[in-house]
Amino acid sequence: MGKRGRAAERRKTNPAVIGGMVAIVVVGAGIGVYALYGGGAAADDGRNASSSAGEKSPSVKTGPLSATEVTTTARTFLTAWQRGEVAAAAAGTDDSTAAASLLTGYTKDAHVKNVTLTASPRQGDKVPFSVKGTVEYKGVSKPLAYSSALTVVRRAKDGKPLVDWHASVVHPDLQDGDTLVTGESGTPPVKALDRDGGELTTRKYPSLEPVLDGLREKYGKKAGGKAGVELRVVRGKESTAKKASDKTLLALSEGTPGTVKTTLSPSLQADAEAQVAKKARASVVLMRPSTGEILAVANSNPHFNTAFQGSLAPGSTMKVITSSLLLDKGLAKADKAHPCPKYFKYGGWKFQNDDKFEIKGGTFKASFARSCNTAFISQAPKLKNDDLTKQAQQVFGLSMDNWAIGVPTFDGRVPVQSQAQMAASLIGQGGVRMNPLNMASVAATVKAGSFHQPYLVAPSVDDRTLAKASRTMSAATLSQLRELMQYTAAAGTAAEAMSGLGPDYGAKTGSAEVDGQKKPNGWFTAYRGDLAAAGVVQAGGHGGDTAGPIVAALLKAGG
Repeated sequence: MGKRGRAAERRKTNPAVIGGMVAIVVVGAGIGVYALYGGGAAADDGRNASSSAGEKSPSVKTGPLSATEVTTTARTFLTAWQRGEVAAAAAGTDDSTAAASLLTGYTKDAHVKNVTLTASPRQGDKVPFSVKGTVEYKGVSKPLAYSSALTVVRRAKDGKPLVDWHASVVHPDLQDGDTLVTGESGTPPVKALDRDGGELTTRKYPSLEPVLDGLREKYGKKAGGKAGVELRVVRGKESTAKKASDKTLLALSEGTPGTVKTTLSPSLQADAEAQVAKKARASVVLMRPSTGEILAVANSNPHFNTAFQGSLAPGSTMKVITSSLLLDKGLAKADKAHPCPKYFKYGGWKFQNDDKFEIKGGTFKASFARSCNTAFISQAPKLKNDDLTKQAQQVFGLSMDNWAIGVPTFDGRVPVQSQAQMAASLIGQGGVRMNPLNMASVAATVKAGSFHQPYLVAPSVDDRTLAKASRTMSAATLSQLRELMQYTAAAGTAAEAMSGLGPDYGAKTGSAEVDGQKKPNGWFTAYRGDLAAAGVVQAGGHGGDTAGPIVAALLKAGG
């Protein structure tokens, strides 16, 4: 943040009470209006004063932090940061190297000036605070304002309270390893259009924030726009590995956008937004099986695209893929008797059904419709460790990390596993991970008869090569799989949600247990006519009751 001399001596002044806190005017610091909590002394540099001869070393303090320790540590750090005393601020954290680098970049690279930090009352060991400043770059400036928070922890070796350092302290959109940069954007803005030519904006469709960021990253330079000047988050290696996109925080001057047309339907996108808004943590995707076009995508949390990038256990919706495997191998037939005991032991684990039910003398179709876990687990001894992985990859196009839909996606994961973990993967637990886009594609593959990679931007726009599956299900397997899903929609666990949408329909419900979560994630995947959709409600409960109504509403709205 530049070199600034520290005042030679503390000025005497009367503190002013602002918003319930004591603040003192800082003179000569050059970047702040108020120092926080009174004196505004620089952070402790971490060095202990030498003990005089014969004195005993003080004992290490342990236990919970006191209110004074939390507020004093926060005050010291925030005051030093506001004054531009980077070394002092960094010394008050538990990772001074990372803190010094990011705080230096806050001024040098992000060009944030005249910073004012205002703390709110502590919340246990956490101290929220607001940030106000000005971003200045080559004669252009704009005010910057946002909220953040820090947490104080006790260092184990000496008991000293320090700020628990993470990049999110500087700005909540930062992940560790990310940086803030102001300058000419490397990527021009884009004007994203729906399939009818209307502009897609976050004002109309809040869920599209990460989608629009992804479109800009992918097509900004190809769409003919001109870059502007902006403050943005530049992702580090860890964030990039998670497929997080760079993010614009403040535009100082707007560039000239290029135009990118998407496959989204404006009416169905609006419907999807309205549906997920009814739940705290819901996501949904609607697509066209015959082509792969994505018609709508929405998330309750508009800041992360769980629908495209989530990595969650899909629960019993995975049984669509598992059923296709069992049918292909002759280990099950839709109308043939199939075991559904209360329990089944495999690989040292004891598996059971919801409420420990059993179906005596029932068919495989009955087990699928009622989502009998043991009907699938019981076939594990007859399968090779990589059978499910190959079925997911070769027939459904999943778990190969090669989808190119136009924005970042997670393409599902079905790892090769053994023993109990392999058995658990048959029912969508174990190491299997999916998101609504993946599971909508699964339903679409059943409906279309073959895999069509989903896409948001037509491949003709940039000559992308879409992913392909290496084989299709046999006609006999496909016919029976459709029968299973149709029966589930008509008389099984999906019947209530899918009521009135038949007869050309099919569905599968799912519930995925998550450690430390009282209620399971509720899943639902279905098709109707030339539409397929999937949704998840995290910590919502059974899929038929939670995600089912969301998916069914979109299938109905699509006609």
